[in-house]
Amino acid sequence: MIRDKITTADEAIALIRDGDVVSCSGFVGIGTPEALITALERRFVETAAPRDLGLVFAAAPGDGKDRGLNRLAHEGLVRRAVGGHWALVPRLAALATASRIEAYNLPLGIISNLYRDAAAHRAGTLSKVGLGTFVDPRHGGGRINDKTTDELVRLMEIDGEEWLFYKAPLINVALIRGTTADPAGNITMEREALVLDAQAAAMAARNANGLVIVQVERIAAAGSLDPRQVIVPGVLVDCVVVAPAEAHQQTYATAYNAAFSGEVKVPVDRMTPAPLDERKLIARRCAFELPLGGVVNLGIGVPEVVAAVAAEERVLDHLTLTAEPGVIGGMPQGGLDFGAAVNTQALLHQNQQFDFYDGGGLDLACLGMAEVDRFGNVNVSRFGTRLAGAGGFINISQNARRLVFAGTFTASGLEVAIEDGRVRIAAEGRQRKFVESVQQVTFSGALAARRGQTVLYVTERCVFALGPEGLCLVEVAPGIDVDRDILAHMAFRPKIGDDLKMMDARICRPKPMQLFASLLDLQLADRLSYDAERNALFANFAGLVIRSADDIQSVRRVFEALCERIGHKVALVVDYDGFRLDESLSDAYFEMVSDLQARYYSTAVRYTTSAFMRMKLGAELEARRFAAHVFETHGEAVAFAERLASLRRDSGDSP
Repeated sequence: MIRDKITTADEAIALIRDGDVVSCSGFVGIGTPEALITALERRFVETAAPRDLGLVFAAAPGDGKDRGLNRLAHEGLVRRAVGGHWALVPRLAALATASRIEAYNLPLGIISNLYRDAAAHRAGTLSKVGLGTFVDPRHGGGRINDKTTDELVRLMEIDGEEWLFYKAPLINVALIRGTTADPAGNITMEREALVLDAQAAAMAARNANGLVIVQVERIAAAGSLDPRQVIVPGVLVDCVVVAPAEAHQQTYATAYNAAFSGEVKVPVDRMTPAPLDERKLIARRCAFELPLGGVVNLGIGVPEVVAAVAAEERVLDHLTLTAEPGVIGGMPQGGLDFGAAVNTQALLHQNQQFDFYDGGGLDLACLGMAEVDRFGNVNVSRFGTRLAGAGGFINISQNARRLVFAGTFTASGLEVAIEDGRVRIAAEGRQRKFVESVQQVTFSGALAARRGQTVLYVTERCVFALGPEGLCLVEVAPGIDVDRDILAHMAFRPKIGDDLKMMDARICRPKPMQLFASLLDLQLADRLSYDAERNALFANFAGLVIRSADDIQSVRRVFEALCERIGHKVALVVDYDGFRLDESLSDAYFEMVSDLQARYYSTAVRYTTSAFMRMKLGAELEARRFAAHVFETHGEAVAFAERLASLRRDSGDSP
């Protein structure tokens, strides 16, 4: 017979012992078991027990004031805390920076994966994440204060490459949250905005013969839950606590939004555009880096505005925005709703999301910046006694293919006027962000430069790029004077690019920028490569998706512009692997292809591994009376093109 696991918060919390290591779920207020944390604080205040707990948390379960883990900032209650993000638990962070507790800041994604390692009784996580940053043992090993001496991170060399080894914790107690439980403890999360690491943390505690306590908002009859909806099975759960509504808000800002849980879709095109201020100006410039068809992560602060700009410019449907707690697709939210999203395509466990991120799944990340030095190092994690923590910043910044840091040029008192398409600094900020040396390295510019990672630093007045020698000034906003408004407010002199450009003036005007057409043209242009020696034009259409008539016109514009510059007919070779074309656009697309072929190509060959696409291309071209030279592989296509070129040369027919 399965026992009934439903109990009160006080009865469940009474089972926690002195010295237990407690993991707590939560991403800001999402998934944060407020009723359980409140009961733990209440027990300690009333009885002075339990004492000397260890705390493990990935993303800070807190509101930046008093809720969440801030409730546990009592002398004697906590002995050690290992956390990924600290900014939203300032009361606990104050104990850490004052050396009142042992404390570590490790990458959020690493802690997320350590739950799985602990569950499987593995020694820990082996990763390159954190090399060259403050979590590298050569630079502190993630220790927050001098009281903290144990080594949780080790440097290892495997086959001549450096790796970091993160030791798995022993977790005795898991405090997690769900929506619905049955008497056996099976947990579903249908009204939660995220699932986070609840399953992995519960498994870690269960396999350590520990205690798993789950906060829910309602109870279902035994056997009534859909097993496919159960996130945490009852075999992992010891106690279920039904929380009052005020302790079970969906986020700290929102009691419940059906769009956050995927019940409804919302029309993002009806959202009121934000006013044009310095934050939106920066976000607009960042938006010009968005990869159509790509996967993107947007961080906290100014990067949050990039999602709003993408929606306003109608490009959101051409991107897959993600958020580190597991959101795939849709539009991420900001403020105390951060972590949630509307119109999502999928929701992963947080540790799965970081597997994707760490493996290079992001085409672009746009993140905030607080301090930057001449080498391109960025600090977002520690400022004197203020402890923000790295969160997922290290995982994301180190592994995204392309990276954009976004933030104002100075802080504290900065006033920016945007007038007549120009930027004017009305009042300069008192705090410099571009400093001689960052206090803590959260992103290693030197490591990124060695790896050839593309990195930009975007502000309201200029843009820097990361080069082999550090920062290089590459763009200046209209109305900005380089000496007066930029160099005078930096602690170092950056390299100034030989081809210093003006930032696109459209970012300084309130009307829509027509961003989609610009992005499509720019990114299609990157897909074309002309070999003058062979007079061959190579087009990489691999993975390209044609969704609209505007897409077709963009292809036409880009080909026409390049071919007109070349000035004579070329031999075309096109990779159609993974190419997708909306069937309703087929006639218009192939009419455009036929027109370009008649005007600009001496010969044209195409290739794809898709038998269907080869058949489609052949049929459409033959119907328009063009030779259908369509092959399966690149090698076959190039060899045929070279034979055709040789025949043309032998016949004296050359450009």
